[in-house]
Amino acid sequence: MIFREATIEDIPQIQIVRNSVTENTLSDPALVPDKDCEEFMFVRGKGWVCEIDKQITGFAIADLKENNIWALFLLPAFEKQGIGKRLHDMMIDWYFTQTKDNVWLGTSPNTRAERFYRKAGWKEIGTHGKGEIKFEMSFDEWAALKKSNI
Repeated sequence: MIFREATIEDIPQIQIVRNSVTENTLSDPALVPDKDCEEFMFVRGKGWVCEIDKQITGFAIADLKENNIWALFLLPAFEKQGIGKRLHDMMIDWYFTQTKDNVWLGTSPNTRAERFYRKAGWKEIGTHGKGEIKFEMSFDEWAALKKSNI
């Protein structure tokens, strides 16, 4: 398992991962074109991937412009192996080296993603978009979580 920063060459495989998920699916894959991935990974923020045998199995992207987690997705066959947690932690560590502003994300209710974010220490603060749960994490909350896991 290799965890690393995403490159522009990873975008085709990132799209495969994004469109393979069984929860938080896109109604139309064209809603997230390659140029959007490129902008979020290299202009607005940064992305990371997990690679196994030259295959991207998961990715995460943070958006500094909107103080948002834009994406965290895994190929379904690679869930429950710690990949999502590792990508999450790398992304949040980086985010809080760039800014101390709170970071937020939205995810569908009653999903594995909702349970994942709650377990990771995110606080529900309301709703977002079309019925998604809006979660938030502060710099101090992240620092305390990291300290308690040492």
